[in-house]
Amino acid sequence: MHPVLVSISQLFEKWSGTAPDKIDLLPQAGSDRRYYRVYGNSTSVIATHGNNIPENESFIYFTEQFNKKKLAAPTILAVSEDKTIYLQTDLGDVSLLNRLESEGLTDEIYALFKTSLSSLAKLQVQADQDIDYRKCLTNQEFGRQAILADLLYFKYYFLDALRKPYDKQKLIDDFEALSTYLTHTEYKFFMFRDFQSRNIMVQPDQSVAFIDYQGGMKGAPQYDVASMLWQARANLPDDWKDGLLKDYIDAFEVEVGHPVNRAVFQSQYNGYVLIRLLQVLGAYGFRGLFERKAQFLTSIPQALANLKWFFENQSLGIAVPEFKKVLEICISDEIVNRFTPLRATDETPLVVKIASFSFRKGIPADESENGGGFVFDCRGILNPGRIEKYKTMTGRDKEVKDYLEQETRMPEFLNSVFDIVDISVEDYIKRGFGSLMINFGCTGGQHRSVYAADATARHLRNKFKVKVELQHIEQEAKNWINLPY
Repeated sequence: MHPVLVSISQLFEKWSGTAPDKIDLLPQAGSDRRYYRVYGNSTSVIATHGNNIPENESFIYFTEQFNKKKLAAPTILAVSEDKTIYLQTDLGDVSLLNRLESEGLTDEIYALFKTSLSSLAKLQVQADQDIDYRKCLTNQEFGRQAILADLLYFKYYFLDALRKPYDKQKLIDDFEALSTYLTHTEYKFFMFRDFQSRNIMVQPDQSVAFIDYQGGMKGAPQYDVASMLWQARANLPDDWKDGLLKDYIDAFEVEVGHPVNRAVFQSQYNGYVLIRLLQVLGAYGFRGLFERKAQFLTSIPQALANLKWFFENQSLGIAVPEFKKVLEICISDEIVNRFTPLRATDETPLVVKIASFSFRKGIPADESENGGGFVFDCRGILNPGRIEKYKTMTGRDKEVKDYLEQETRMPEFLNSVFDIVDISVEDYIKRGFGSLMINFGCTGGQHRSVYAADATARHLRNKFKVKVELQHIEQEAKNWINLPY
């Protein structure tokens, strides 16, 4: 058993009095933390493993403060002695983003957003009364330095990656002016920092609870509202954004106990919308362009669309000419097109044939007239087939997928594969070609090649909407896998 799983098992047993029955690794999001669902003693809890001790300490401290006031948060159940692992109550698998994507823009989903914003206002104001901001992970306050840091994050990880000319010193001067301008806000309470629908868990009774607030600090409440309403993946329509902002201000007035100047509040909100949009572009740039995680690149077009709408419809109330020039570069058709993948249509003739195979049996033949294509050798990846409990499994079994994702360099390998394959797929769509073959081989055609073929098929369907024919040659011969997938 992996050392982390051993430690989780020991902590669970110390807390519950019994050993866990099962531990499942949950999908990883953007951070380096890993989450596990632990079953045992007729219950389930969430175990978090992270080596960033200050980050863990901030989350644990904030959670304890929220629990005292019965705010929308989980409960910390146990913490390991080295503080790398902690157990918390299981809030389930259904986030507000999940509900939005599965159900669409319904009245019930709007009500859940409204409930979330009401709970946010309550948390912001009530938690602020007793929070010791010296416990924050980074800055104690989202003031001038923190705003400037977000702007520089955008500069280094997105803007500079575009390789477009601009006056760097003038842009820094504009950043400093803008950060000073936004610091002078009327209200400052606890700021969640990453308040978006994927961090809001919907409970069976339609109440909500929050996760992932370890980056919290004191700051403008408008920032959190901007984070939620302008989340690129959620892509809320303008009338929802306007209505939910009004709903939030209503709830905020109840918490502070007096009416607010709505014109001033919304003007300051607009400034934080821009800061959040740029911070998100910086994050997508860092994760996608520098860490080469393909899933983050797919959100850049919508983030740019949000930025373009804001640029064309809102005013900052401060003159920042070089900054304006930079924003014009980012929302130009050239840049938007650069990050918008070419999509196949019903008329696109291209069919991508993807196969897993065993090198013992030879590379599959290309039956098209073109020949060629790609053959990727997965044998440089650690082989799950050498581990006894995985021998009768395939690359589609959860335990094998967890091993490949967590214990090997398979994610890194596939990012390189995607970089290479995407060039040909896009070119073939443009030129009207009809066939491309992509083969993944390993020793037995059972674990690594199966996983890689499935992942590539999923990637190409999601990114290009292209037709894919998937074949697992060895496993179909053994009747271990039934397609389609």
